Amino acid sequence: MEWYRESIENVIKKLSSNKDTGLSNDEANKRLKEYGLNELEEKGKSSIWTKIIAQFKDFLVLILIGASIISIAVGEVTDSIVIIAIVIINAALGIIQEGKAEKSLEALRKMASPNAKVIRDGNKNIVPANTLIPGDIVLLEAGDIIPADLRLLESSNLKVEEASLTGESVPVEKNAETILDNEVSLGDRENTAYMNTIVTYGRGKGIVVGTSENTEMGKVAKMLKTFEDDTTPLQKKLDQLGKYLGLGCLVICGLVFLIGIFQGRNLLDMFMIAISLAVAAIPEGLPAIVTIVLALGMNKMVKKHAIVKKLSAVETLGSTTVICSDKTGTLTQNEMTVVKVYAGNNFIDVTGKGYEPNGEFLINNENIALEENNELNTILSISSLCNDATLNYSEEEKTYKIIGDPTEGSLVTLAEKGGLKKDVLNKKYPRLNEIPFDSDRKMMTTFHENFINGKIVSFTKGAPDIVLDRCNKIYLNGIEKPLTNDIRKSILDANSSFSKEALRVLAFSFKTYDSIPKDISSETIEKDMIFVGLVGMIDPPRTEAIESIKTCKNAGIKTVMITGDYKETAFAIAKDLGIAENIDEVMVGGDLNNISDDELKEKVKNIKVYARVSPQHKVRIVEALKANGEIAAMTGDGVNDAPALKKSDIGVSMGITGTDVAKSTAEVILTDDNFASIVSAVEQGRIIYSNIRKFVFFLLSCNIGEILIVFLSILFNLPIPLLPIQLLWLNLITDSFPALALGLEKGESDIMKISPRDPNEPILDKTMITGILVQSIAITLATILAYLWGLKNYGIENIIIPRTIAFTTLITTELIRAFSSRSEKHTLFEIGFFTNKTLVYAVLVSFSLLLIVLYIPIFQTIFKTYPIDLKAWSIVLRFCLIPIVAGELNKIILKKVND
Repeated sequence: MEWYRESIENVIKKLSSNKDTGLSNDEANKRLKEYGLNELEEKGKSSIWTKIIAQFKDFLVLILIGASIISIAVGEVTDSIVIIAIVIINAALGIIQEGKAEKSLEALRKMASPNAKVIRDGNKNIVPANTLIPGDIVLLEAGDIIPADLRLLESSNLKVEEASLTGESVPVEKNAETILDNEVSLGDRENTAYMNTIVTYGRGKGIVVGTSENTEMGKVAKMLKTFEDDTTPLQKKLDQLGKYLGLGCLVICGLVFLIGIFQGRNLLDMFMIAISLAVAAIPEGLPAIVTIVLALGMNKMVKKHAIVKKLSAVETLGSTTVICSDKTGTLTQNEMTVVKVYAGNNFIDVTGKGYEPNGEFLINNENIALEENNELNTILSISSLCNDATLNYSEEEKTYKIIGDPTEGSLVTLAEKGGLKKDVLNKKYPRLNEIPFDSDRKMMTTFHENFINGKIVSFTKGAPDIVLDRCNKIYLNGIEKPLTNDIRKSILDANSSFSKEALRVLAFSFKTYDSIPKDISSETIEKDMIFVGLVGMIDPPRTEAIESIKTCKNAGIKTVMITGDYKETAFAIAKDLGIAENIDEVMVGGDLNNISDDELKEKVKNIKVYARVSPQHKVRIVEALKANGEIAAMTGDGVNDAPALKKSDIGVSMGITGTDVAKSTAEVILTDDNFASIVSAVEQGRIIYSNIRKFVFFLLSCNIGEILIVFLSILFNLPIPLLPIQLLWLNLITDSFPALALGLEKGESDIMKISPRDPNEPILDKTMITGILVQSIAITLATILAYLWGLKNYGIENIIIPRTIAFTTLITTELIRAFSSRSEKHTLFEIGFFTNKTLVYAVLVSFSLLLIVLYIPIFQTIFKTYPIDLKAWSIVLRFCLIPIVAGELNKIILKKVND
C-alpha cells in the first residue's frame, strides 16, 4: 500500500492504532503472532549434510580413507573398519564443536540487534526492533536506525540519511504533514521513513506501516549483517604455521616410509604407518580449536557485560595499549544529580540523591520558600519543560528511573524536588515547537504558551559560555534587567567555581513573543535572550572504574579520559579517578584545532585528559595514537562518534546510551556502559590468547614427539613401536579433550601485570620453541625407554606387550603433561594441580578411553593391545613423569634466566 499518499488520520484509522497511546500490549502480542518477527530472512545456514561433507574434504582425511580401502583390498578388514570409525568420530566431534560455536555466535548476534522506542498502553517502552508490528507508534531521535517502515506522524527538524536505500548520501529532510497525491520515488517521500535508514538530526514520531519482508528494504535487499564470520589474523597465522609444520611432517613421514622399505619392511605396513603418522602429527585441527576457544571466550565476555561482535576483536583486545574512554556513564555512574543552583546572585544547595524526587533547597543551610523565589521557580520550570526525558517509578525494582538523557533526567528530578511534575507542566504549558540540541551549537530551545502573562515563551538551556554570550538581559527578583559587564563577570565566576568542584554546568535563559515566530532557527531565536541562572550537577565516579584504572596501569595500559566538560572540571574528575595528576596532562579541544598532526602525535604521548572536545576531535586523537604504534580502544555512543569508532583498533559502543549507529559500527558493545567492563574484556582477550598459546604448545610438542618416536625406531631398525590404529586412537583422545580444556583456563593471576603483547609477534617465540623442544625430547625419551624395557623383558616374539607399554606410556605421558602446559612460566605448585576442573575431567575421559582399549577383549583385538600388569604399569608411571618434570624444570630455569 502507498502509505505516503495517505493522511495521518487515515493511516492511524486503517491500522487501528492511536497516536498518543499506541497499541495495547495484548494487541501487540496478537499482531506479532499474525505478522511474525520484524526481521529479514538471513543467509541460509549450512545443512547437516554440507557440514558432514566439509569434515571429509581435508586432504589427509581423504588419504586415510584411501588407506582403509587399500587395507580392505589386502584383507586387513579390521584395521580398515577401525580407521573409518575413528575418522567418523573425528568428524562428529568437529560438527558438534562447530555447532556450539555457531550457537554462541548466534546468541551474540541477537544480543547485538537494535532496539526501538515505542509507545504502548500510553507508556514509553524500549523493545527489540524485531518485535515491532504494523500499528506500533515509534519515537525517533538523532542516532537511531529506523527499525521498520514508518509513516511519520510528527517531525521536528527531522533529517534521515537514506544512502543504504536510495544511494543518496545527503540526509533528507522529513515532514510528517506532507501528503503526496501522486506516485513519487523513494527519495522524494518526505513523510515516510524506511527500515535501516538513519536519523541524523531532529526528532520524530511514526507509525509502523511495514515490517520484515514487507518493507522497502526487504523488497530490494537482505538486511545488512551486523556480524561477519571473519578468519582472524591469529587463525591465519596458525593456519600458515600448520601448513609449514604439515610439510615438514610429510617430509619426515616420507623418510620413515623410504627407510622402512630400504630395511625390507612390509610395503603396506610402512604405507599405513606413514599415513597414520602424518594424520596424527599434523595439527590440522588448530584453526577449528581456535574458533571454538574464541567463541567460548566471547560468551564469557557477555557474562562480563561486553558483547564482542567479531572474533578478530578478541585478539586485538588482548594487545590493547591505550583505552580512550568517554567520561559520562562509563567512568562515572551516569546518574547525574543537581547539587547546586546559581540564581538571583545566590548559591543554592540542592539535597537528595540520584533520581529520587525528594530533597531540599538551601541557602546557608536554611530552607528556601520556593513560591517567593521567581528565578529558582523559572529555572525549575525550564528544567522540566525544555526537556525530553521522563522520570518513571519502577514497581519491580522500587526505584525511580530515567527514560532519556541522564543530564536531562537530573533536571526533571530537580523540578520534581521543587514539586513541579513534568506531566502537569506539559499540560499547563504545552510545547508548540522546538530547536533540538546538537553538539555544534550546544543548546536546546523549546516554545510554550501561557507561561508569562499569556505570552509565547522560548526556553533555552545549554553550555554556559554560549548561552551567556547570546543574552543581553538578566532575570532578577522577577524583573528583566540589563546584563552589565559586572553581572556577566559574576556569572562567569560562579560558573568557574562550579567547574572547580567538578560540576557539570548548564545555563538557562528565556525569551517572550506575542505570537509564535515564523522563522524558527537558532540564528533568529537563540539571541538577545534573558539570562536566568546556572545549574551545577555531578555524576559521581564509579568505584569499580577507579579500581579498573589501577589495573590498567599495572597492565601497561594507558587510560585516556575524553569529555565535553571544561578543563578544570575534567581535571578534577580525572584526578579523583586516578587518571591525571596535574593539569598539564589536560588538553582542550580548541587547542587541537591549532596544532598540526605531527605536533599532536607528540602531544598524545603525555596527554591523559581531553576536555571540551567534539566527536570530530576523537578521530584525530585516535590517528595520532596509532601513528605512535599504540593499539587504541575508543568508546563512543553518538552518531558522530562512528568515524572514531571505525578508525580505532577497537571501537567500543555503549549498550544503554549508545545510538544504533554507534553499536553497528563498534566491535564491542558494553551492556552496562561501564569502564570496568572494557578492562574485563581486555583481560579476557589476554587470557584467550594465552590459552591459545598453551594448547598450541601442547599439541605441537605431542605431535613432534610422536614423529620422533617412530622415526628413531625406524632409523635404529627397531620393531615399529606404534601401529597405525594406535596412532589414530592416540591422536583422537589426546588432541581433542585436553587441548580444548587448556583453551578454557581461567587465566593466570598476573596476566594484568604484564605489558601488552606486540600484535605482530609470532606464535612460536623463543620461549615456546624451547619448551616444545624440551617436551618433545622428553616425550620421545620416556616412550622409547619404556618400549626398550618391554622389548628386553618380553622379547620381540611377544611384541604386542612392548607396543602396548609404549602406547600406554605415550598416552599417559601426554595426559599428565597437559597439567604442566597450563602455564608457560608458573609451576604446578604455584597454580595448583587440580584448579582447572575441565582439564581434570578431560584427562579422566581420555584415560578411561585408554583403559577401554587395554582391558576390554574386543578392543584388545581391534587395537592389538595387551592387558598389562602392575609391574608394567610401574614402569609406565615411572617414565611418564620425565616430560612433566622436564617441563617444570624448564620453567624454573627460564624464569631465573629472564630475571
